[in-house]
This record gives sequence, structure tokens and C-alpha cells, in this order.
Amino acid sequence: MKSNALPLVAGLLLVVLFLGLGIWQLQRANEKQALQTEYDRRAHRSAVPLKASLQTAAEIRFHRVEAIGRYESEYQILLDNRVHRGIAGYHVLTPLRLEGSDTRVLVNRGWVPIGADRGQLPDTSIPAGLVTIAGIAIEPHARPFVLGALSPLVRESPTVWQQLDLERYADTVPFPVQPILVLLDAQNSAGGFVRAWSRLDAGIAVHHGYAFQWFTLALATLVVYVFLVRRHQRKS
Repeated sequence: MKSNALPLVAGLLLVVLFLGLGIWQLQRANEKQALQTEYDRRAHRSAVPLKASLQTAAEIRFHRVEAIGRYESEYQILLDNRVHRGIAGYHVLTPLRLEGSDTRVLVNRGWVPIGADRGQLPDTSIPAGLVTIAGIAIEPHARPFVLGALSPLVRESPTVWQQLDLERYADTVPFPVQPILVLLDAQNSAGGFVRAWSRLDAGIAVHHGYAFQWFTLALATLVVYVFLVRRHQRKS
């Protein structure tokens, strides 16, 4: 008799477990909603001027920022395998030397197509003189997963990387780098390419999806549990 009741107890525990996991995912979604609200609030505020001295990522990430400086083609990076409307290409990341400072900030100037020949890098020339840039400051993922070693940075020629490791970049170049990446505004005329940036997403939908899966499992388990209970009652 006890052995027959064991599946019933296990089923009930699973229902409770799945419900608990679903509720936890909804709580995570609520937490992310607060983060999304903060993303949107910062993105729609007036632009914050970047300082000539190094700042912390926490000070400026997710804010709209602006800066005056000069682009430098040295130590420019092309991020590979960036797709726009089904076409493969690169994101062009160019250091901007902040006016009156030795500090640089990396600016994502947008997307360019690969073209017919991968052996020939696209034209990513920079505008001469001072430019004023504005855009959203993001903090790239720390220590991204990369297949194989990152190619070394090359002066005077763009280096192709699969992912941006900003910490490694800052350790490699001979100048201080702000700990964020600026996504150049689509309306900004400071030497940009295709810039179809997505809204910063805190990932609320992901947690809602997981919650739905856990609640579905709880319902399915509950159906099986009720079936087993009734069968157990008939046998009693």
C-alpha cells in the first residue's frame, strides 16, 4: 500500500515544485521590469557629457552620452558575423580621443557589409577633425566566450574580432579607455554607418516564457496526479 502511494506523493511534490519555479520566474520578471524602466528612463534623459578622466561603468552605462573628440583609425576593431536584414557584415568600433585628454572611448559606428570578398575589408574611413558623438552607453559582457584566441590588435588597420572583450582591449592599447561602448545614434552625423539598434532589453519576456513552461509542467503533472489518485481510489 505504501509503495502504491509513493507516486502520488512524488507527483504532488512535483506540482508544488513546478508552481514554485513558475512563481519565482514571475518575480524575476518583475525585477527585470524595474530594470527595464531604468533603461528607458536613462535612455530618454538629456545626454550626459563623458569626462576626460576615466569613469566607472556604473556611472554612465545605459545613459545617453555625448563627447567631442577625434576618431583614430589606429586600434579600430571590426566585429565579425553581424547580420543586418539577412546580410552578413561587421560592426565598426573606433576609438575616439576625447578632446583635451589622453582618454579614449570606443564608439560603435554601425554596420557595414562584408562585400564579395572576405579578403578585402570594407572601407571604414573616419572623418577628419573634431566630431561630436552622441549615443547610448552600454557595458559589453565581461569576458565573452570566444572560440580560439583573439587576433592581436594591429595599428593602422582594422582588426577583426568575433566578440568584444573590452577589458582585454583596454589592457592592450597604450591609452586609457572608458569602460563602456557607445552605440552611435542613428541621427548622429559623426562618421556612422548603418545603425539599426534595438531597444535595450532587460529580458522580461524570457522570464515570462520560463514561467509559462513551469506552469504548463505543473498543470500536466497535476492531471497525471489526479488520474493516479482516482485509479488508486478505485483499487482501494
